[in-house]
Amino acid sequence: MGRAYQNRKESMAKTAATKTKIYSKFGREIYVCAKGGGTDPDSNLALRGIIERAKKSQVPAHVIEKALEKAKGAGGEDFSPARYEGFGPGNCMVIVDCLTDNPNRTFGDVRLCFTKTKCKIGAPGAVSHMFDHCAILAFAGDDEDAVLEALMMADVDVTDIESEDGRITVFAPHTESFKAKQALSEAFPGIDFEVDEIQFLPQTTTEVAGDDIPMFDKFLDMLNELDDVQNVYHNAVIAD
Repeated sequence: MGRAYQNRKESMAKTAATKTKIYSKFGREIYVCAKGGGTDPDSNLALRGIIERAKKSQVPAHVIEKALEKAKGAGGEDFSPARYEGFGPGNCMVIVDCLTDNPNRTFGDVRLCFTKTKCKIGAPGAVSHMFDHCAILAFAGDDEDAVLEALMMADVDVTDIESEDGRITVFAPHTESFKAKQALSEAFPGIDFEVDEIQFLPQTTTEVAGDDIPMFDKFLDMLNELDDVQNVYHNAVIAD
C-alpha cells in the first residue's frame, strides 16, 4: 500500500503545482464543513482536521477566517459533494471529488474533461471498488511496535503500518481517522503529523506511456482548473 501511495504522491506533484486555486478549494471545504457541523473546531472535529490540513498547505489565516465567518452567516451557497468516476488516458482509473452548488453544471464540466481527452466517464462505483478509502498519518519515528500497540489499545482498526527512513506511516480506514490521530496524540505527546490526509489509494496501478502521457497531463490540468473539483485520485504511473 505504501508504494502505491508514494507513486500517487509523485505523480500528483505536478498536479499540485497547477492548483492555483488551492486557497479557494480549502475555503470552500472549510465553509461546507463549518456550515454543516458548526464553526468551532473544538466541537467540530472534521472542521479541525480540515483547518490543520489547510495550515500545512500554507493557506493564509485570513482565508480560513473568511470561510468561517461566511459559514456563521445566514443563507449562503448550498454546496453538496459529488463524485465522478471513469477511465483516463492509458485506461487508468480516475475518481474526481467535487463540491458543487450546481450538480448539472459540474457534471457537464467534468464530463467535458473526459471527452476532450478521449476518456470515458463511468457510472457511480465504476472504479471506486478498486481503491481503498484510507486515512494516512505519517510522523517522525522508528518504533513501529509502540505505534501499533498504542493503536490497538485504543481499538483502532489499522490497515497497515510502515517504517522507513525514520518516518512511520499509518494506514487505517477513513472512518478511523480521528480515532487513530487521537490515540497517537495521547500516546506520543507533541507528535507532529507530517501527513494527515484521507485518500483513495489504488489497489493496482496502470502504466501510462507514449502519447498517453501528454494527454494525461492535459486531462489533470483541465480537471484541476475547475472550481468545483476538490481532489483527483488515480492509479496512473507515468512510464520512464
